[in-house]
Amino acid sequence: MAKAPLDLTTGPIGRNLFLFALPILAGNIAQSLNGSVNAVWVGRYLGEAALTATANANNIMFFLIGSVFGIGMAATILIGQAMGARDIVQARRVMGTSATFFIGLSVVIAVAGWWLSHPLLAAMGTPAESLPLAEAYLRIIFLAMPTLYAFAFLSSALRGVGDSRTPFRFLLLSVVLDIGFNPLLIFGIGPFPQLGIAGAAWATLIAQTLSLIGLLWYMRNKRHVLWLGRKDMAMFRIDTTILRALVVKGVPMGLQMVLISLSMILMMSMVNGYGTDTAAAYGASLQLWTYVQMPAMAIGAACSSMAAQNVGAGNWDRVRGTARSGVLYNFLLTGVLILPLILLDRYTLALFLPEASQSLEVARHLNHIAVWSFLFFGVNFVISGVVRSTGAVIPPLLILAASLWGIRVPFAELLQDNWGADAVWWSFPVSSFCAMLMSLAYYRWGGWRKAHMLPAQRGEMAAPAEVPAMPPSPVADPNPEAPPTAAPAPTPSRAGQPPSAARISPHAGKR
Repeated sequence: MAKAPLDLTTGPIGRNLFLFALPILAGNIAQSLNGSVNAVWVGRYLGEAALTATANANNIMFFLIGSVFGIGMAATILIGQAMGARDIVQARRVMGTSATFFIGLSVVIAVAGWWLSHPLLAAMGTPAESLPLAEAYLRIIFLAMPTLYAFAFLSSALRGVGDSRTPFRFLLLSVVLDIGFNPLLIFGIGPFPQLGIAGAAWATLIAQTLSLIGLLWYMRNKRHVLWLGRKDMAMFRIDTTILRALVVKGVPMGLQMVLISLSMILMMSMVNGYGTDTAAAYGASLQLWTYVQMPAMAIGAACSSMAAQNVGAGNWDRVRGTARSGVLYNFLLTGVLILPLILLDRYTLALFLPEASQSLEVARHLNHIAVWSFLFFGVNFVISGVVRSTGAVIPPLLILAASLWGIRVPFAELLQDNWGADAVWWSFPVSSFCAMLMSLAYYRWGGWRKAHMLPAQRGEMAAPAEVPAMPPSPVADPNPEAPPTAAPAPTPSRAGQPPSAARISPHAGKR
C-alpha cells in the first residue's frame, strides 16, 4: 500500500521536518559517495597530480550543472503546480518543452566542451603536471553531460508529482554501477581496457546512461503520467510560453549556483598558485566538506517545502517554528559531523591522499580553519529556504553575492601577501559568518512575508522576485485508496492558477 502524503501543515514540526529531510539527505549522500570513491581511487593510486586534475575538472562540471540548475527547479515547480491543479495536460506540456530544452542544451555543451576543455583548464591555472590528466578526464565528462542533464531533469520532474522513491532507487543504481566500473576501467581489470584517469570519467558516463535507460523503461512500463511516447511527440515541440517561464523564473535561482561555482573556481585558481601539494590538500578537504554541508542542504530544502505549505495555509506560527527547528537541526547534525572530522582528520583525509604525502599536513591545517564555516553556512541555507517559500528570491541572491564576491574573494585576494594560503582558508568562516548575520537580519526585518509566488492570472509571467528558489521537496506518493474528493478551485493568493477545465487524478496515467 502506498504511503499517504506527509501533511506538513499539521503534527510536530521538528519530527516532520526531520523525516521529510531524510530522503533528500539520502540522495545527497549517495551522490557524494560516488564522487568520494572516485577520489579515493584517483588520489591514492594515481597520485596528487591526478587528484588535482579531477578537482579542477569537477569545478567546471559543477559550474555547468549549476548554470541550468535554476531552470530545472523552475520546471519542477511548473509541473508541481500543474499536478496540484489536476491539470495533467499542462504538466505534460511542461515535461515535453523542458525535455527538449535540456537535451538540446546538453548536446551543445557536450560538443563545445570537447573542444574547449584545454583552454578552460588552462584559464583556471591548472598545474602543468595535472593539465593533460584533467583534459583527458574532462572531455569524457563533457560527453556524459546529456545523460547527466536528462537524469537530473527526470528526477526533478518525478519529485514534482510527489514521487521521491523512484528517482532515489535509480540514483542508487547509478552509484553502485559507477563504483563498480571505476577500478575496472582505471586499471584495466579483466576484459576492460586500462584507461587511467579517463576510466573514472567513463565509469560515470556508463553508469549514468544505464540508470537513465532503466528510469525511462520504468516510466514507460508503469505508464507514468509524465511518460511521453510516440503518440505524444507533439508535446516535445517548444511551447514559447512555457520556455519563457522556465527562463524568467529559473535564471534568478540558477544565478545562485553560478555564483557559488564561479567563486569555487576562483578559489581553486588561487590554491593552484601554491603548487600541487596545496592543491591536492584542498581537493581532499573538498571531499570531506561535501559531506559536512549535506545536513544543512537537506534541512534547508525540507524547510522550504514545509514553510511553503504553511504559508499557503496561513500558518505563520508554524513558519516561524520551521525556521527555529531547522536552525537547531543544522547545529546538531552539522556539529556531529564536524567534531569527528577534526579529531580524526589524519585518518579521514588519508583516504584521499597517498601515504606519507606532504599534502596531508597541509590538508589538516586548512581543515581546522575552514570546516567550522559550515555551521554558519547551514543557518544561512535554512533561513534562505524559509524566506524563499513565499517567493522572495532576490534578497537571498544578493546576500549570497555579497558574502562570496564582496567578502570571501576580496578577503582571500587582499590578505595573501601577508597570510599566504591561510588567507584563502580564513575567507571561508569569515564570509559564512557574515552571510548568516545578513540572512538573520533579513528574516527578522525584511519584507519576505509580503512576497508572492505567482500572479493571479495564469497567462501572466511572474517577476523573478516572485519565484521560489527551491524546488518542491519530495513527498510520498498519494494514497490510491483514499476516497476521491472534489478539487477546490484555487484562489489567486494561494495557487496562482485558475481551475482546470478537466480535473484528472495524478495517477490517471498509471493503468
